[in-house]
Amino acid sequence: MSTALLAVFAVILCVLFRVFNVNSQPQRPSIWCSDQDFLDIILKISSSILQEPYIPTRLWGFSGHMQTILHSLIGRLHCRWPIGERVYLLLRDGTTLTYDVYQPVENLYEDDITVAICPGIANSSESVYIRTFVHWAQYHGYRCAVLNHVGVLKSVPVTSPRIFSYGNTNDYNEMMTALVEKYPNTKIICIGFSLGGNLITKYMGETDRVRPTQIIGAISVCQGYCALEGTKWMLNWQNFRRFYLYVMTENMKNIILKHRHVLLTEEVKNYHKLNEHEIISAATLPELDDAYTRKISNFESLTELYSWSSSINYLQNIASPMIFINARDDPIVPEPLLEPIKNFVSERPETLYLEVAHGGHLGFYEGGLIYPNPVTWLDRALVALMGGLVFKHNLSLKKTAQTF
Repeated sequence: MSTALLAVFAVILCVLFRVFNVNSQPQRPSIWCSDQDFLDIILKISSSILQEPYIPTRLWGFSGHMQTILHSLIGRLHCRWPIGERVYLLLRDGTTLTYDVYQPVENLYEDDITVAICPGIANSSESVYIRTFVHWAQYHGYRCAVLNHVGVLKSVPVTSPRIFSYGNTNDYNEMMTALVEKYPNTKIICIGFSLGGNLITKYMGETDRVRPTQIIGAISVCQGYCALEGTKWMLNWQNFRRFYLYVMTENMKNIILKHRHVLLTEEVKNYHKLNEHEIISAATLPELDDAYTRKISNFESLTELYSWSSSINYLQNIASPMIFINARDDPIVPEPLLEPIKNFVSERPETLYLEVAHGGHLGFYEGGLIYPNPVTWLDRALVALMGGLVFKHNLSLKKTAQTF
C-alpha cells in the first residue's frame, strides 16, 4: 500500500473519530438544584437513572450530530404504535384543533395522572419519538394527551388562516381545558419537547393565563429558551447549525404551502400584507418569520415576535415544580443558551436543571454497539421524573392535611 493511500486512510479515520467522538466516555448527568428537599424527593424515585452514567450507543452515540440526525430520520427503533382516541375541537376563530388521548395500560397509581404533551416544531402524536414515549408512559400507569400542532397532520384540514407558532400557548390551553372537563379528578404533568418545551414553560409562566389547578408540575426537554439569541447562533455555519436551520425552514415552509389555499388566499394576503413570493423564497427561518409569522401574529418586528415567544421572559412567574433537561452536545441548542436556566434554578425553589453530556437534540439513544435499545434514556428518565413529581405532590398533600 502506498504512503499516499495510507495517509488518506489515516485522515479518514481521524475525521471519523472526530465526527463520532468515539474517545468520549459515559458520564453521569449534571444536576443544578438549589432546593435540597426537592432534589431529595426527585432522587428517591429517579436515582437509578440520574445518578448512573448515561451510556450512548458505542459506535455513534457519543456524537450529538449522529444522535440528532438519526432522531430526525428514523426516530426510534422497534417502536410500537400506541392505540389512542383523537379528539377534535372547533375553536372560536374557526381553527380545527386536535389532540390524541392514550389511556394507561397498567394502573400503577391510586391517583389519576394525565401527561399533557406538547411536541416539537412541525411534530404531532404521529411523530415516532412521541409514540415511543407515550407507549412507555402508558405501561407505567399514565394517561397521555398529545397536542397535534395545527397544520401538521395530513388527515386534519386547516380551517382558519393560521397554523401553530412558536409562542402561541392558546392551543395547548384549549387541550388542557378539555382534559380537565373530561377528567375532573385527574392530576396533570405538562411535558414539552424542543419547541414544545418552550411553549409549556411559557404557558407555566404567563401572568395573564388561568391554568388548571390540577397541574402538579412540568418538564421541558431540549428547548433553547431564547429565540433572539438562538437565532443568532443558528445563522452561523459553526457546528453545521445553518444546515439544521435550513431543514427547519423547509419544514415550516412546506406546511404553509401545503395549506396555501387557506393560509394564502387573496383576502388573507391583503389583510396581513403578505407577499407570497417572499414566503416561498425565504432561505432561513428569520426570513420566513419576517415574511409570514410576525405578520399573521400582528407583530411590528421580529424582535417583538421572538421576545414574546421566548420562555426565558416568563421563567420568574413560574409557581409550580418544574424540571428542565438539555444535552451539552445538542447541535441546535449551543451551551451559551443554557446559562440562563442554570442561573434560574440556582435561585428558585422546586426547580431542577438536568444536563446530559451526550444525547444530541431529542436523541438520547442508549446501549448496544450499533443498534440501540428500543427505549431511550430520555424515555426512562422522563417516566422516573414524572414519578418524582407525583411523589412530591402527594407529600405536599400529606403535609397540608397534617397542618389541619
